[in-house]
Amino acid sequence: MHPLLRFTLDLFESNQPVELINNAQEATKKVAKKANSENSAHGPESTQTASVQDAMLHFRHPRASREVRLGHALVAYEFKRGQRRSIGFTVGVEGLAVRAPKWVVLSEVDAALQSKAAWILRKLQETRERHARLAAQEIIWQNGATLPFLGRQVRLQLDPQHGFGAAGAELVVASAPDDLPTLRLSLPHSATPEQIKDVVQAWLMRQAKGFFQQRLDHFAPLLGVQWKKMSLSNAGTRWGSAKADGSIRLNWRLIHMPVSVVDYVVAHELSHLRVMDHSPRFWDTVRSVVPDYAALRKQLKEEATPR
Repeated sequence: MHPLLRFTLDLFESNQPVELINNAQEATKKVAKKANSENSAHGPESTQTASVQDAMLHFRHPRASREVRLGHALVAYEFKRGQRRSIGFTVGVEGLAVRAPKWVVLSEVDAALQSKAAWILRKLQETRERHARLAAQEIIWQNGATLPFLGRQVRLQLDPQHGFGAAGAELVVASAPDDLPTLRLSLPHSATPEQIKDVVQAWLMRQAKGFFQQRLDHFAPLLGVQWKKMSLSNAGTRWGSAKADGSIRLNWRLIHMPVSVVDYVVAHELSHLRVMDHSPRFWDTVRSVVPDYAALRKQLKEEATPR
């Protein structure tokens, strides 16, 4: 086929809702089909190719329009063209999305995918594992449910009589070492999951505000900085932020994390009051008060907080 005609077809085919499979994947299917045909009369051996296919990892974007085999995985990805200068890759909760300039032919897209295969597969696997951890952390809002608080599990207990001194909810330390602390809620046993969630979240946010302020007051003198204002954030992907005027924002969901992880985030944001970038000088500043910040930073990325 003439190169100009192939280029034109690429442009018209790129965003059609059909599954386009690259040459490498098509060749793989042909080899598998031939092997199955040749081995059909050889008993258990005939299933070897199918077993190999089953053993492959599969990642599929819900709006996938193309497929590619990257190492040990088959990746179906969303492909779009647009006004851009280079091929771009994005790995999110849904899977791999690829964006390419209008003038780039599909063979170049395939080559770019192969060159970034290791990175793409690592990100896809990390995203899948994180999604699984999030699913495991999902809370069933009912009497007796558990949730993490400062790295430890606490058990919810509905208390219609409100037999405690605090308003709304109160944490009661377990009497036996093996028992979980109890978060008593002033709610009737007929309370809906939404009511339970609202009371628990309000209590968690109150605890977060007080605890974060305490940790800010602890680390600020050590770093020689002064914070002016702290507010709680509900960001989906950001744990904290800092402004040069001394304003600090911290995600309230950090209250689920172990104290050491909270301390890392607090020290991180306070360090920005001295160094407003992520240069080596900044990380040296963080290290001066949190020597194991690298391990805690990794833990923060891997921890899954309840939805």
